[in-house]
Amino acid sequence: MRSVALSPQAREAALEAMGSTELDVLVVGGGVVGSGAALDAATRGLAVGLVEARDFASGTSSRSSKLIHGGLRYLEMLDFRLVAEALQERGLLIQTLAPHLVRPVPFIYPLKHRGWERLYAGAGVALYDTLGLLSGRSRGVPAHKHLTRTGARRIVPSLRKDALVGALQYYDAQVDDARHTMFIARTAAAYGAHVASRARVVGLLREGERVTGAQVHDLESDRVIDVHAKQVINATGVWTDETQGLVGERGQFKVRASKGIHLVVPRDRIRSDSGLILRTEKSVLFVIPWGRHWIIGTTDTDWELGKAHPAASAADIDYLLDHVNAVLEVPLTHEDVEGVYAGLRPLLSGESESTSKLSREHAVAHTVPGLVVVAGGKYTTYRIMAKDAVDAAVHAMDAKVPASVTDKVPLLGAEGYDAMKNARYQLAHRYGLHVARIEHLLGRYGSLVPEVLDLVKDDPTLGEPLAGAPDYLRAEVVYAASHEGARHLDDVLARRTRVSIETFDRGLGAVDEVARLVAPVLGWSDEQIEREVEHYRKRVEAERESQKMPDDETADTARMGAPEIVPVR
Repeated sequence: MRSVALSPQAREAALEAMGSTELDVLVVGGGVVGSGAALDAATRGLAVGLVEARDFASGTSSRSSKLIHGGLRYLEMLDFRLVAEALQERGLLIQTLAPHLVRPVPFIYPLKHRGWERLYAGAGVALYDTLGLLSGRSRGVPAHKHLTRTGARRIVPSLRKDALVGALQYYDAQVDDARHTMFIARTAAAYGAHVASRARVVGLLREGERVTGAQVHDLESDRVIDVHAKQVINATGVWTDETQGLVGERGQFKVRASKGIHLVVPRDRIRSDSGLILRTEKSVLFVIPWGRHWIIGTTDTDWELGKAHPAASAADIDYLLDHVNAVLEVPLTHEDVEGVYAGLRPLLSGESESTSKLSREHAVAHTVPGLVVVAGGKYTTYRIMAKDAVDAAVHAMDAKVPASVTDKVPLLGAEGYDAMKNARYQLAHRYGLHVARIEHLLGRYGSLVPEVLDLVKDDPTLGEPLAGAPDYLRAEVVYAASHEGARHLDDVLARRTRVSIETFDRGLGAVDEVARLVAPVLGWSDEQIEREVEHYRKRVEAERESQKMPDDETADTARMGAPEIVPVR
C-alpha cells in the first residue's frame, strides 16, 4: 500500500473534491470510529469523505487508558459476547492490522484474601484467556500465571508487603490511541477517502425528509462548503445528540458522557516490570507502563458540562493518588505528577445511575433517510462499530456494495514492519542514530520510518532531539505537519507526540522550537507563530489552574480560560 501524506495541500484538495462531487458516504467525526468508518467504506470501493471539527482523535480517542483489551471486568457483568468480540479485535490488531502500534503488556492483579479470591479471580482470568483462544487470535499474548507474594514483589518491588497475599499475572495490549486513530484516517486517505480536519459540520442538507449531505465550515479559511452524499454517518461520540439535533431530532438513543482522568508519572517513581490492575470500590484502577512513564487511571463520573475540554479537578487527582498509594511502599505525591489528561466516554444511557454500569455496547440506527448514527462502544471494538455503521449506510443504497474487508487491511506502517525492525541496527548505522532511537521511531511509524529519516538526510539538524522534549526528534515535528495532518501546536504536542503529558512543564520548554519547525510547512507568518505559542501557553496555564479546583464546576470554569485557536486570515 503506497503511503499518502495528510499534508496541508492534501487537505485543500480533499475539501475541493468534497465540494465538487457527490460522495457515496460522508463520515462526520474523526475519532477512532469515524476514521474506521471512512476506511471501511473506502476499502469497499465507495467514494468517501471524512470531516472532523477539530483534530483527529482530539476528543475521546486521544484520552483513553491507551489499552486494547477485552475488558476483564465485563466478565463479572456476564457480558461474554462483548469480551470475546474485543479479544478477537485485540488479536487482529496485534498480529495483522497494527503490529507497529499495538503491543502486549503484562499486568499484576494483587490478591488480598487467601483461598477463595485466588479461585474466583483465577477462574475469571482463565476464562479471559480461553475466550481469547476461542477467538482464534490469541497468538502474541502469553497465558496468565499464578504468583506467590514473593514472586509478585520480585516483579513489582514497589508493592507494599501487606497489600497482597499473592497475585495473578495476565496480558492485554496497549496503543498510542491518538496516533492509531490518525493512522486509520491516513490509511483511509491512501485508499482514496477525502480527509479533512478543522472542518466542522454546521448543518445537514435536506431534500424533503432525506439527508443529502452536510454544510461544512472550513475553520482554517472561514469558508462554508456544501458536501453532497448519498449517505451521511454521524460518528461524533459524545457529541452525537448535538449532531442529531441538526436534523431536529435526538435520535433513538441518548449518549451520556462519563469522565475519566489519568495521571502520568515518571517510570522511576514506581519500581516495577509490569503494569498493575487494582480493584476500587467503584471500578478498577490501572497502572500502565508508558515508555519512560506510568499512566495511572481512571475515574468514572458523570459529566454534564462542556464537552470540548473536560477538566480534571483536584478531587479527581486525589482519588487516583489515594487509591494507588494504598498499595505502594513509597507513596506518590502531587509533585510526582508530570501530566494529567481527562476524556469523556460516550455511553449509551441506561437506567443505572452509575456510569460504571452503563453499557459499553454500541448501537447503530438509520434515524432518518440518508443519516446513520453510531454511538457507544469501546475503543478496542472500533472496527466492528465502523463496519456496522457502513453496513447500515450501504443497505440503503441501490447498488450492490461489497462486504467489509477491514479485518484483512493492515494500517499504513504495518506492512514490512517486522522486516524493518530486524534491520534496526543497519538503519541506526545508516542515519547515524542510536538503535534505541530507531526502536522508538519504529513504535510510532512502523515501516514508514524511512519517510521520517529522509527528512534528516535532507537536513541533518532534524536528527537532533527537541531541546525541551528530548524523547522526540525535531524531524518528528516537521513530519507531523507535513504528513500527519497536524494544523496547530496543540495537535503536535498533545497528539502526534505526547510532550504535553510527558514533561513536567507540559511542553512549554519545547513550544517555541516546535512552532519554528512547523511554521514553514504550514505557511505561518511571524504573527501566527506568536499567536500559536501564546495560545498553547494559555492552554497549559488554564489546565494547571483547573487541576487545583475542588470540583468539576470550578475546574471547568478555569479550563475555559483558554479559548480555541483561531488562525490569522
